[in-house]
Amino acid sequence: MIVSRALGAPREEQPTQVSTCWVSSQHNAGARGRRPAVFRMAEWDADLEHIIPSSLLPPLWAKLLVGFVSLVCFARSYDGDFVFDDSEAIINNKVAAVVGCADLLAALFFLLSFLGYCKALRETNKEGTHSTFWVLLSILLGAVAMLCKEQGITVLGLNAVFDILVIGKLNVLEMVRKVLHKDRSLENAGVLRSEGLLFRMSLLALGGSGVLYVRWKIMGTGPPSFTEVDNPASFASSVLVRAINYNYYYSLNAWLLLCPWWLCFDWSMGCIPLIKSVGDWRVIALAALWFCLIGLICQALCSEDSHKRRILTLGLGFLIIPFLPASNLFFRVGFVVAERVLYLPSAGYCMLLTFGCGVLSKHTKKKKLIAAFVLGILCINTLRCVIRSGQWRNEEQLFRSALSVCPLNAKVHYNVGKNLADNGNQTAAIRYYREAVRLNPKYVHAMNNLGNILKERNELQEAEELLSLAVQIQPDFAAAWMNLGIVQNSLKRFQAAEQSYRTAIKHRRKYPDCYYNLGRLYADLNRHVDALNAWRNATVLKPGHSLAWNNMLILLDNTGNLAEAEAVGRQALELIPNDHSLMFSLANVLGKSQKYKESEALFLKAIKAHPNAASYHGNLAVLYHRWGQLDLAKKHYEISLRLDPKASGTKENYDLLRRKLEQMQKRNV
Repeated sequence: MIVSRALGAPREEQPTQVSTCWVSSQHNAGARGRRPAVFRMAEWDADLEHIIPSSLLPPLWAKLLVGFVSLVCFARSYDGDFVFDDSEAIINNKVAAVVGCADLLAALFFLLSFLGYCKALRETNKEGTHSTFWVLLSILLGAVAMLCKEQGITVLGLNAVFDILVIGKLNVLEMVRKVLHKDRSLENAGVLRSEGLLFRMSLLALGGSGVLYVRWKIMGTGPPSFTEVDNPASFASSVLVRAINYNYYYSLNAWLLLCPWWLCFDWSMGCIPLIKSVGDWRVIALAALWFCLIGLICQALCSEDSHKRRILTLGLGFLIIPFLPASNLFFRVGFVVAERVLYLPSAGYCMLLTFGCGVLSKHTKKKKLIAAFVLGILCINTLRCVIRSGQWRNEEQLFRSALSVCPLNAKVHYNVGKNLADNGNQTAAIRYYREAVRLNPKYVHAMNNLGNILKERNELQEAEELLSLAVQIQPDFAAAWMNLGIVQNSLKRFQAAEQSYRTAIKHRRKYPDCYYNLGRLYADLNRHVDALNAWRNATVLKPGHSLAWNNMLILLDNTGNLAEAEAVGRQALELIPNDHSLMFSLANVLGKSQKYKESEALFLKAIKAHPNAASYHGNLAVLYHRWGQLDLAKKHYEISLRLDPKASGTKENYDLLRRKLEQMQKRNV
């Protein structure tokens, strides 16, 4: 976002060339031959227009055109679902509201920066402190982005590039020559011509360091841990193999900028096989990449045309610097290719492509052909954007779109299977889970999910084998241990099940679902005290654990502890007031305690929330039967039997009621 504003409307973030603190210290001594601010501002703007030409269209039409194209590109997904990582980052994120506020603040600060510059532009006769404000704002935005996003630190890097090359007017070629000749008179090289530049760069460096330190502390003062499937090249033992594959990844990223047709939500797990020898034909891509890069760098450094040097330097800076955090040069990253890391480098790519087309049009008479070529590229990429935007509408389309791009990626098959399982299509899900395990025999998450489905289909032996293999591969996989315990419990292997549950809790101490399942095991073994303790632990860790509350309530009811059951039920409803199953269970307890009125109210409330539950109507009928409200009892018995005609207990109670009503009629006669 920062890049696009700097390129599209450079005057909106223009700092004055001398900050207030420097003016006061230099006074008149350093102002010899200095022009008024209004002339310097106009001169700087004219120079910037030379570096980055403005649109040929009038400003209003240019804005409308860009807005319309953007709308066309992304309109298909405006009402799309939160998919893939969005589910965890937004829907299941407990601090999502905080992150949302941070994003809103960032947008507000962008707006304030724009308005502040406009004001400074109108009041150019004043030596304002906008340069310093702009740098401080950049640091703040970088901090917000760094804490909330993955590529936020590049905000500071891009501001530094823009400040040095555009505002500071750095002459890279002259700078290199003077360094090579050990010439200390660097003032004419352009580095120090922008007064306050070193001050602003110092602020950016300090701000960036502070942001990195805060992020380091948040991450637990250590780097994140990744596995070989996340980034296979970084785990290669040979330095040569690592270097070749890293460069191949760079060439793939460059190709995605040039031709973004093969797009995938995840590029790990065998999607891109490693290059293990220089005889692999893919090495050609490395050579092509460095041939182009070296050519551009040579032109940026050695061209006699200063305009060409500066725009190539700026374009390469915007292209390369934002990509450095994802390059594996400084630290291992958790991906092979990630399209999100190309958002900011695409600004440099667009600048270089535009400049190249402009140079090409000057050296050929077929300008219409070049214009048609550029328009064709724009139309094709717009169409691709529309298609891709549609694929991000929901998870099914997104995951299936990856099958043709990365058919060897086990995670793609896993996510397709998970989506199918979530939608109830277990048969198809099994097929994709099996393929994921075939592609990656150590894919424990696929084994765990496949084992769960097989358990639900009562294929317990194979489920146990898969889950046992998963915990053997990853001994600290708590979810697999818990699911293995569930399967072993179903196989009546109670001691092994208890051990599996205990192992799961050992690896994940705050695991309410595991405590719940452990309580079920103890209940099956008639270890009622242990069962109640396990369920109580589940509700302490997760106060909204409805199943644990309900099982406690039912167990206390069945064992005749009605007073304790009532207390537990009331406590549960205070925490989960709209849970109809808890209302039903507590209503049963209150009915047995002959608190008919309160029991009736809870039954009716539960039925209102879940009107098609036959047991709710059946038990309310029993309450009315005991209470002597026989007509109401008859009504709800009939509703219950209509919903579940095979309910034998309800049939028996209904027959008893009918016989009683018949006897009462005979007496009245």
